Amino acid sequence: MKKVKNFLLRIYHVRGLKYIVVVFLAVLFIGFLDENSAWKHIRNQQYISELKEEIGEYEMRYNNDRAQIRELERNPKSIEKIARERYFMKADDEDIFVLSDDENVPSSVISNETAE
Repeated sequence: MKKVKNFLLRIYHVRGLKYIVVVFLAVLFIGFLDENSAWKHIRNQQYISELKEEIGEYEMRYNNDRAQIRELERNPKSIEKIARERYFMKADDEDIFVLSDDENVPSSVISNETAE
């Protein structure tokens, strides 16, 4: 205990060292340990930029969907087009062939294919 006290007294008597220690501790506290630290501020800025990018993607999807809804309201043929492309609906006198470009098709799928 006496050694620690002597060490602290030496630090106290060195000119300017106590100010350097206080400034170092303040920077450490403000920069990394505080609830409003610079480190958390940087992380929050990164998170905000990620959220802004996500908002841009959702706005783009929204605009595309709104344009598609307007097209569906204007043109009844577009409803038929979407039904055929997405849901594989067909007229009674039609046949639908679904072509796949998958390279890794399991052999069991190929051997079990049947034609109607």
